[in-house]
Amino acid sequence: MRAFEAAARLLSFRRAAVELAVTPTAISHQVRRLEELLGVRLFERHTRRVSLTPTGRELYPHLRDGFDAMARALADLTHRDALRPLTLSATPAFVAQRLVPNLAALRAAHPAIELRLHASEETVRLGGGGVDAAVRYGRGGYTGLRAELLLRDRFAPVCSPVLGVRRPQDLAANTLLHFAWHRPAKDAPTWPLWFRHAGLRGAPAAPGVTFSDESHAIQAAIAGQGVALLSLTLVADELARGVLVQPFGPTLPGYGYYFVHAADAGSHPDLAALRTWLRDTVLAPPPQRSRAATARRGPPRAR
Repeated sequence: MRAFEAAARLLSFRRAAVELAVTPTAISHQVRRLEELLGVRLFERHTRRVSLTPTGRELYPHLRDGFDAMARALADLTHRDALRPLTLSATPAFVAQRLVPNLAALRAAHPAIELRLHASEETVRLGGGGVDAAVRYGRGGYTGLRAELLLRDRFAPVCSPVLGVRRPQDLAANTLLHFAWHRPAKDAPTWPLWFRHAGLRGAPAAPGVTFSDESHAIQAAIAGQGVALLSLTLVADELARGVLVQPFGPTLPGYGYYFVHAADAGSHPDLAALRTWLRDTVLAPPPQRSRAATARRGPPRAR
């Protein structure tokens, strides 16, 4: 039918072949096959030209209009999907530490995706033209939504290498950096819980500092303001670069990072690309520094 439409519009098998990037013989075979299927003649073949039969003239406008309608529908669909922004919600710390540094990789792999980042500690409603998906941090069990576990988190003491912290006993001479959990829980990784797991009695003598935002605790640790108990996922790049070090354990289990979206949006191609980016780029382990680089940056981590 496509071969017939082009030949009928151009009244030439040769020009139809050029348009469809095939040979004139292929156009002729396709048209003859259609004539055999329909049981009617569509073209009159002359020595150097072709012309439509009355049946061909009757069929042509219907096929023309049909192909035009399909082309408009596909163009509208492609244009709408390409321009529709995709909104992803996550905590401010996750947006700052993991999403923003990896945006270039998403743009390189999927330049047609217009991503909007929504940073909030509040749980937002997904779907319905607002926020399309979220990276949620918790235990799972998100009723009415599709959730895929991306990574389970761990927490450990981290600090700037300039502090020279090597042993748990060194904590007594350094400021402990805290941040307030948005939804406190008994098993939330905190300094008191870490001290119990480490088998250390009492609290360190140095006073601590508490931040309302986890990102501020991370920046304070990078600036050498003290030792923070932080998500190893959020500071993975800083650890890999040697800006921060994890001088000792133990580590505490955190919660899971889940990719969550409305149950009826799972077939959206942009969501699939976003999930792949989160799993394979945003949460992929960063390359480790060489030992020589580690030695240049400061004291090595205790083993």
